[in-house]
Amino acid sequence: MELGLRDTVVLVTGASRGLGAAIAVALAGEGAQVVAAARSKDALEEVAARGGGRISVAEADMRDEASTLALVDTVVSRYGRIDGLVNNAGIAPAGKFADQDPAIWRDAMQVNVIAPMLLAQAAGRHMIGQGGGRIVSVASTTGVRGKPYLVAYSTSKGAVVRMTEALAAEWAPRNVQVNCLAPGAFKTDAQSAVLESPDLLRRRVAKIPAGRMADPDELVPLACLLVSPRASFTTGAVFVVDGGESGKL
Repeated sequence: MELGLRDTVVLVTGASRGLGAAIAVALAGEGAQVVAAARSKDALEEVAARGGGRISVAEADMRDEASTLALVDTVVSRYGRIDGLVNNAGIAPAGKFADQDPAIWRDAMQVNVIAPMLLAQAAGRHMIGQGGGRIVSVASTTGVRGKPYLVAYSTSKGAVVRMTEALAAEWAPRNVQVNCLAPGAFKTDAQSAVLESPDLLRRRVAKIPAGRMADPDELVPLACLLVSPRASFTTGAVFVVDGGESGKL
């Protein structure tokens, strides 16, 4: 099915590796002009090299609000519009809650909640002005069901889910669709400790009815669909992609 993404302009954050990189490359493959954003320019350039000339890069730090907001201005300055935003950048601090420094919670909220809200607001203003657009935020299954030792992460991703639902209802009359992906266990750098330990990997996979962890490319088709005009009546939805783990009793 043709997704209608050719020559649309999409900003993807956290695009230097993992899920963000896979989404950026796939969108470029569908004909979109992608701006891939992250802190590491070298890693971004490697991703851009896989984009067939349709990925440009932009350095940004989600901890810095000015840097975050400048991203949307950069996209519009380069291409004159912004049709899609994929809020993928995030951090997942782990540890015993009773021992954690509150600074860790604030950092997680800044990167995982405040930055996506700032980008959604800035991009949304342009989308409304041009007649529509689509925002997709990458949350987590821990934002749907809390997980021990990831309290700050779970809290922040739960906030992203609620933001998605509320903003979708507010902007549906303006033809801006807002949706959320909640991935489970994917083979990314964030899971390196699990992937490199046969024992940890065995225990992690035992919790997943599908019997394995997923490859980043397995999130890509849904992400591309939600960024496309084909999803024009889909808004406020949270799509769990976890091999059945959240549904297991």
